[in-house]
Amino acid sequence: MKMFLPAGLNRPRRYAALLGLSVLVAAGLGGCGSDPTLYAIQPVSGQVQPGGPVVVEVRTPVVTASLDRDEIVRQDKDYKLGIAHGTAWSEPIGDMIGRVLTQDLAQRLPGTTVFAQNDAVSTKPRAYVELTVTAFNADQNGNAALVGSLSVHGDKSGIGPNLAYPVQLRTHLPDARTNTLVAALSRLTGQLADQAAAKLRALPVLPCCSRP
Repeated sequence: MKMFLPAGLNRPRRYAALLGLSVLVAAGLGGCGSDPTLYAIQPVSGQVQPGGPVVVEVRTPVVTASLDRDEIVRQDKDYKLGIAHGTAWSEPIGDMIGRVLTQDLAQRLPGTTVFAQNDAVSTKPRAYVELTVTAFNADQNGNAALVGSLSVHGDKSGIGPNLAYPVQLRTHLPDARTNTLVAALSRLTGQLADQAAAKLRALPVLPCCSRP
């Protein structure tokens, strides 16, 4: 990088100015190279529920583009997205939500094999869980919010309902720290798993194999 200094400066002053510019450039480059703090939501245990399909696939959630970015969206308020600078999710947000929802469902439905869409599993699912996420951050009032739609349906078209249910989950945030927000979003994902588990148990039970 070339640095141009006024010709009128005498030599000592030119050296001092050059040294000052070098320090500023080095500091700027050092700041650009700093690694973000990585966060991930965690599974939250819930009430164990008997019954449900034998095998369930959790499809990778569809996440709105405003949330699907490198840095964590802290809050959506006053027509602005507040970014938690210096932070990032540890993996793509859709994959993360799908992974944790899968773990939460497996804990709640111990008699069911639950796997995520991209898992290397050869077993054919008997039911599917699909999720669209439009909010996964703090809302206008400072509450953690998980908003979107949930669809739980069997593998046979025309048998049982195939409806998208609205998701509107919120919880109070006692402070503005990022780890507090992530913990709250973990709990909301657990509440979503409670809803999905109940809907899976309500699906019609079909025989595993057709008779000749």
